[in-house]
Amino acid sequence: MDERLRRWRMVLGGDADGTGCSLTGTDAQMDGALAALYNGGEGSAERSAGLGASAPRVARWLGDIRSYFPSTVVQVMQKDAVERLNLTRLLMEPEMLDAVEPDVHMVGTLLSLNRVMPEKARESARALVRKVVSELERKLVQKTKAAVTGALDRSARTHRPKRAADIDWDRTIRANLKNYLPERNTVIPSRLVGYGRRQRAVQREVVLCIDQSGSMAASVVYSSVFGAVLASMSSLRTSLVVFDTAVVDLTDQLHDPVELLFGTQLGGGTDINRAIAYGQGLITRPNDSIFILISDLYEGGVREEMLRRVAQMTAAGVQVIVLLALSDEGAPFYDHDNAAALAAMGVPAFACTPDAFPDLMAAAIERRDIGRWAERRLERTAT
Repeated sequence: MDERLRRWRMVLGGDADGTGCSLTGTDAQMDGALAALYNGGEGSAERSAGLGASAPRVARWLGDIRSYFPSTVVQVMQKDAVERLNLTRLLMEPEMLDAVEPDVHMVGTLLSLNRVMPEKARESARALVRKVVSELERKLVQKTKAAVTGALDRSARTHRPKRAADIDWDRTIRANLKNYLPERNTVIPSRLVGYGRRQRAVQREVVLCIDQSGSMAASVVYSSVFGAVLASMSSLRTSLVVFDTAVVDLTDQLHDPVELLFGTQLGGGTDINRAIAYGQGLITRPNDSIFILISDLYEGGVREEMLRRVAQMTAAGVQVIVLLALSDEGAPFYDHDNAAALAAMGVPAFACTPDAFPDLMAAAIERRDIGRWAERRLERTAT
């Protein structure tokens, strides 16, 4: 079979009339798995014949696609299956969860079902969530700790080190190269660069305030993992609250991000003002505090009060950061008017990917211009 025709046949689906090619073996099985999900329109009989609402059939299909396609493709197909075929009810069955390829989107779906999930499915759901969280921690912990520790060290740099052991000789030499004496083959250090004494006490307060409305599912997952990493660092005092129309403080669960995630309740309304008010009350040292609001900014509470509270925090010296999303998907639909109002206060709102978050934390600790940081990040991504 001509390879180009074969590929077009796989892309186009349907019968072989359009290309004159028929599929056999593994190709036919792959085509069948794709057709079961994507053939037919919304609610069509053809599509229902593919998967329908049969748990055994769907579980078998989930196993098939894991054998035919790479995990990245499987994750996309799973997400599409949940959305197109309304499989949320079936995901409450343990055998279904055992067949699923774990990923952030599936965790978000399970968390949205948390309150209605039968007890028999909870163990499988927790195992899936824990697998995803462990993988995220493996990827993110070292990078986050290195970025934050480095930023704290740089922020403690001094030009008057008290001991020789506190001198950063590499930076001192580079800062004094203009004082190089060729005849003596040496540098005369007119200005020393060193480290401030390392402090065991808390150096920064971090408040993560997370919107748990349905559209923020992936952001809730990533925020919980980052919150747990930050909470493990003694130089930071980290608090984490989630909100819809109510506010829930989950700081005491930061030691276990899986338990933390099961303490969230995705969906519902949004009262950002109430959440900011609560988070504002957690701040004891404004000049050493970073307040991170993760929300699409659709306010169901009092908008003017929300903006006033943000202005109060920035005026007091708090580093306020607003993330429209903390995920790999870019900015979701968000309230452009509220984003513009915050930008006018010097608090830009933007989406951040998980791989960029450690550098964002470092920039905040060093009190760099966050708006400029976001612009440079966007420029690098565009090129």
